[in-house]
Amino acid sequence: MKDVEELPLLLTISKILDDSEDLKQIIAPILTALAEHSPMIRGAITLLNRETDEILIESSYGLTEKQQKRGRYQLGEGITGQVVKTGKPIIIPDIAHSQTLINRTGAELNEQKTDVRTAFLSVPIKIGNNTIGTLNVTCRNHDSFDLSVYIKLLSIISSMIARAVKLRQEIREEKERLQAENDRLLQELKERFQPANIIGKAQAIQETFDLIGQVCKSEATVMIRGESGTGKELVAYEIHYNSFRADKPFIKVNCAALPESIIESELFGHEKGAFTGAVAARKGRFELADQGTLFLDEIGELSPQMQVKLLRVLQEQEFERVGGNKTIKVNVRLITATNRNLEEEITKGRFREDLYYRLHVFPIHIPPLRQRKSDIMLLCDHFIEKYNKRNHRSVKRITSAAIDLLMSYHWPGNVRELENCIERAVLLSNDSVIHGYHLPPSLQSAESSNTQFSETLQQALDDFEREIIADALKSARGNRAKAARNLGISERIMGLRVDKYHINPEKYKSGST
Repeated sequence: MKDVEELPLLLTISKILDDSEDLKQIIAPILTALAEHSPMIRGAITLLNRETDEILIESSYGLTEKQQKRGRYQLGEGITGQVVKTGKPIIIPDIAHSQTLINRTGAELNEQKTDVRTAFLSVPIKIGNNTIGTLNVTCRNHDSFDLSVYIKLLSIISSMIARAVKLRQEIREEKERLQAENDRLLQELKERFQPANIIGKAQAIQETFDLIGQVCKSEATVMIRGESGTGKELVAYEIHYNSFRADKPFIKVNCAALPESIIESELFGHEKGAFTGAVAARKGRFELADQGTLFLDEIGELSPQMQVKLLRVLQEQEFERVGGNKTIKVNVRLITATNRNLEEEITKGRFREDLYYRLHVFPIHIPPLRQRKSDIMLLCDHFIEKYNKRNHRSVKRITSAAIDLLMSYHWPGNVRELENCIERAVLLSNDSVIHGYHLPPSLQSAESSNTQFSETLQQALDDFEREIIADALKSARGNRAKAARNLGISERIMGLRVDKYHINPEKYKSGST
């Protein structure tokens, strides 16, 4: 077609469409390319705003900023409005004699005053059956110029623009979907209960956190179950201080620590003269916890007689002090804890079944440390920081050998045992590093750690040398030469020791071991 460089134009537009994901960045260059490769003197790409049903000029060529702002159309209004409404192209061969061109921008006024024929062409930009905008072109219409062929070329270009718009819409929608999903997950994380005083990211402990979050705002009686040293008291603390009773008393009683002869007085109080030594009336823990929370640790240690009295308080919310006859009413939320198998205790007749069901309204199980080993290093870091401050020490890290011992041990004493081990190690360390030999002997026995230690002096020396070589390689991030320099030995000796002990320096290169 004369005056139109079709192939260079399509190649240029294709490249423009591939260059950017931002729709606004590609529209103006497309119009510039049209002006360079065809007789276009003015052009505009309009897009339909589906919320307002208004058609606006998104970008233009040959229009002033003021003219572009005036280019606003309703559906069916003017040539642009009709093309968007019908989805069909329109050709105005001579705008000077057109009755349908409303010239909203005012750019065509000069053309209407000249003798030169100027054509106006508008083609729809469609995605499927939906018209989303138009490609408008004003061009000189001389006798040799075939407008029907030109509008076919513009239709091809509008199809290319439509595909680009669709692709970018899909990309934008996918980004918005991913962002919405990300926002939702972040909100879930924010809403997910995270206790302030309990450390852990393992799935097992996260499930415990979820249960704490669900029950803390209720008035339900909670039974915390788990082995000794798992942190049952911390869970009770979190439940109370995240409940509606947080500003009321939190009273703790260890049932196993109180002699049978005084536990009734401790729980319910006594009147003056109730027994030898009762020189004055005294409130019990239930009275002290009124409107707040009473935490009964080791509930399985209560005698059958005390179990009966506790059951009455739970049922009636009232009791009498020892030696008194006045009924005292209280409003107490009860949280209990035990490391015993209460179901087995019931079958043996040592724990009342009716009391069990009163206490077992909302059970929370705390997993033992061996079931959440991924939390061991988090806990170690916390305890190192804690005992560094308390003892004015500066322990910075734990050797790989010590980590292996910590991770392989079965931790019968759970978090409490781990804390004691780290406190001891912090005190023993003289070089700001916790080594394997700083850990208690219980962690270093074959029975407890599945690590068969040597029985001869030479084997013990070899194990110690292997630990030093491995730790030096870790500090040097797997660099043998640097590790050798740090130890004051030659690279050859380092190589021999690495081969002797089958150490793989590559595992230390990431710095994550």
